[in-house]
Amino acid sequence: MASASDARCRCYGPTLRWETPGEGSGKVCLDDHGRATIEFDDVPTTAVGAAMGEVFGADWFDEGDGGFVAAEPGTYSYEDESTYAEYEIVVHDNGTAQVAISSVKVDDVVTILDLLEQALAAQRTD
Repeated sequence: MASASDARCRCYGPTLRWETPGEGSGKVCLDDHGRATIEFDDVPTTAVGAAMGEVFGADWFDEGDGGFVAAEPGTYSYEDESTYAEYEIVVHDNGTAQVAISSVKVDDVVTILDLLEQALAAQRTD
C-alpha cells in the first residue's frame, strides 16, 4: 500500500489481511473509536467498479457515467464531513485500482467487502 494510506490506517486490535493472485491484496482493521479502515490494491477495476457502483452509484466520485470500470487513470476522492469518513480510489492504467476507505462504520465495510467478493467471484466464472 502507498505510504499515504499506511498513515491513514490506525489499527488497534484485529486486522484481516488477504492476498489473492490476480485479485489483489488488502487489509481491514478497526481503530480505537470502533470505526473501520479498508485498504486494497491491485484489484481489477471491473470488480471495484461493480462493488462501488452498487454502494454509491456511478459518478459519486466524479469518475464518470461508466463508473470506475470506464474511469480514466487518476485519483478520485471524497470526504464525508458528517461522519469523517475518507474515500480514495486510485485507478491505474493497467486495469487495476487501489482503494483506501477510512473511518467508516463496520457495517459499511462488511457491505463493501461482500460486494467486492461477489464481483470477483463473477469474474472467476466468466
